[in-house]
Amino acid sequence: MTHFFTGASRRPAAHARPDHREAAARLVQETLARHGLAGNIGVSPGAAGASGLGEALASALQGALSPQGLGRIAPVADATPADVNFTRHSFACDAGSRDYRLYVPESAKDGATALVVMLHGCTQTPEDFAAGTGMNALADAHGVIVVYPAQARGANAQSCWNWFGPGDQVRDRGEPAIIAGLTREVIASYRIPSGRAFVAGLSAGGAMAVILGQSYPDLYAGVGVHSGLPYASASDVASAFSAMGGNPRQAAQRPRSMRHVPTIVFHGTADATVHPTNGEFIARDALSSEGDAQIQTTERGAMAGRAFERRITSRPDGRTSVEHWEVDGLAHAWSGGRPAGSYTDPKGPDASAEMIRFFLELDDGGK
Repeated sequence: MTHFFTGASRRPAAHARPDHREAAARLVQETLARHGLAGNIGVSPGAAGASGLGEALASALQGALSPQGLGRIAPVADATPADVNFTRHSFACDAGSRDYRLYVPESAKDGATALVVMLHGCTQTPEDFAAGTGMNALADAHGVIVVYPAQARGANAQSCWNWFGPGDQVRDRGEPAIIAGLTREVIASYRIPSGRAFVAGLSAGGAMAVILGQSYPDLYAGVGVHSGLPYASASDVASAFSAMGGNPRQAAQRPRSMRHVPTIVFHGTADATVHPTNGEFIARDALSSEGDAQIQTTERGAMAGRAFERRITSRPDGRTSVEHWEVDGLAHAWSGGRPAGSYTDPKGPDASAEMIRFFLELDDGGK
């Protein structure tokens, strides 16, 4: 697996010249300032020369998407839910291999209602993500099997899913191929009902969940995205910063989905790491394959100390296409999350419960 940041650090060498070092340093600082990081990471003109520019941008991107860069708590080392049903596994295919954790609740021993693939954010682990989202408790209640793929440090030093790499944005290549293959293996092993596999993620994991929904609409019946980014919104580290700032690049080509994939989106209005407009782009893209006959309703309310707005777009037959939740005052964190994990905020709507509700309300004909 190619380390994307390594390639990024080499790329400027053919274009940057020594007499442009001060301009390169200013570019890095301006980029960091747009994400509130300029005061945290210093870039000298010398460091911003040939390879330094790419390295500085790569380092800053990794820091911006990490809990430490946000001033949030670091992943808890012993956050693993203590349960014999939470087991370790590994999957390998031609595209590569990944470890993963699998949760099979007692309520699913005689047949699961669904499978949910949960993709963690940067610097997180499956154990940390499971603890912070509380998804295993919901799996107990609803008979759902949950799989948590783990990003390999060899593929990304900060354990980010490589949503900004062109080779990891298409079907049957890179990380999408690995995660899809892993999903198929679990479906076959546990006889998951047809049309009942879903994928969700946070931040970089949310961006990868979008990619999987676009690339494998025949495999995933629904997508959940928390604080993520739209499909093919970046093609390298520099454009990833632009996308995070609310200016994603327009995808030159999008996979043509044979069927629309229902999508639920969560984003905080105070997210200074991934701009909230990204949630709007995701919702808009999810509707692009639909016809003009759509019905949108808006609900405003408050849950657990935070106000929210929920926009529901439905087909004339009443089936939901998109739910878009905007949570007032929520930063770059999982809404209604548990303090045992990182990237969580206990206030606001419970994103985990709402995603499970959204997924289980869908039927096989809902796409």
